Amino acid sequence: MAVTVSLVLLFGLVLFFLLRGKSLGYGSAFIATGFGFFLASTGAAGPITDLTTAVIDAIQQL
Repeated sequence: MAVTVSLVLLFGLVLFFLLRGKSLGYGSAFIATGFGFFLASTGAAGPITDLTTAVIDAIQQL
C-alpha cells in the first residue's frame, strides 16, 4: 500500500510538471498512463503493481 501511494504521488508530480512545461510526448503519455492505472486501481493495476514491486525489490538487492 505504501509503495502504491508513493507511486501515485510521484506520477502525479511528474505529470504535473510535464504538463506545465508543455513537453507532451511519449514519456508524458507513459507517465499519465501509469498515473491513471495506479490511481484508478483497475484490474490492470494488480499486474502493474506486481511488476513495480519486482523492480523495486531488484533495485534494493543491487
